[in-house]
Amino acid sequence: MLTYSGIMKILITIFINTWYIWALIILLGIIKIFKPKIIGFLGEKEAAFFLLRLDSKKYKVINNLMTNIEGETTQIDHLIISNFGIFVVETKNYKGWISGDEFSDYWTQVIYKHKEKLYNPIKQNYGHVQALKTALKEFPNIVYFPIVVFTTRADLKVKTNTDVVYTTGMIKTIKKHQTEIISDDIRDKIYTYLNTLNITDRNLRKKHVHNINEKKNERKNKISNNICPRCGGSLIIRNSKYGSFKGCSNYPKCKFSFDIKK
Repeated sequence: MLTYSGIMKILITIFINTWYIWALIILLGIIKIFKPKIIGFLGEKEAAFFLLRLDSKKYKVINNLMTNIEGETTQIDHLIISNFGIFVVETKNYKGWISGDEFSDYWTQVIYKHKEKLYNPIKQNYGHVQALKTALKEFPNIVYFPIVVFTTRADLKVKTNTDVVYTTGMIKTIKKHQTEIISDDIRDKIYTYLNTLNITDRNLRKKHVHNINEKKNERKNKISNNICPRCGGSLIIRNSKYGSFKGCSNYPKCKFSFDIKK
C-alpha cells in the first residue's frame, strides 16, 4: 500500500516531468485575463505608428493624453494639434461586424452569431472634445475634428456623419482638412500647454481606469435591473421591424435604448 510520502513523491515526479504543461496553462490564463488590455494597447500603438507619417512641421502629436479638468479625468488616445485644427482620435481594436449610428448609446459587435455591446465611441469622443474645449477656453476659435479609428480586424457597418475609419484611412481623413486656421505660434503654445497637463503618474492613471470600470459596471447593473442609466426611468421591451429592443419608459423625453441579445 502506498504511503502518504510515496504518493507525494509520485505527484512531485509527475509535476517535474510535465512542468512545461503547467507553465503553458498558467501563461494562457494570464493572457486571458489581460487580453482586453493587450488588444487595446496594440490598437493604440498601431494608430500611433500611422501618425508618424504626418509632417512634424505642421502636426504635433500627443499619444495617450490624460488630464484632470475641473475635477474630471479624461484620457484621449491620440491628439493631433495642427495648423488646420485639433484632431481628437479614439481608437478601437475590435474584431467582427461593428454596427451603430451617430446617436445610439451602444453599438453592436457581432462575431458569427454572438453579439456584444460597446459604448458608442462617437459619444465617448464627444466627451473628450468637450473636456478639451474647457481646457483650451483661452482659444475659443479652435476647430475640433473628432475621429473614431478601428483596426482592420473590424468590419464596419456604421452610419454616421462623424468620421469613423480604419487605421489605414486615418491619415487621409486628417489630411482632407487643409485650410490653415492656426498659426505656428498658437499651435505650439497649445501643444506645450497640453503636455504640461498630461498626467504621467502611474497610480493616478490606474485610479482613472478603476473609476471608468466602476462607472461601466454601475451602468450595466442598472440596465440588468431594467433601470435607464440616462434618466433613471424604467426600461421596457419594445418591438420594431428590426426586432425587439429595450427602451426608456420616458420616451420621447429620454431616447435611451439598446437591442436585446438573441
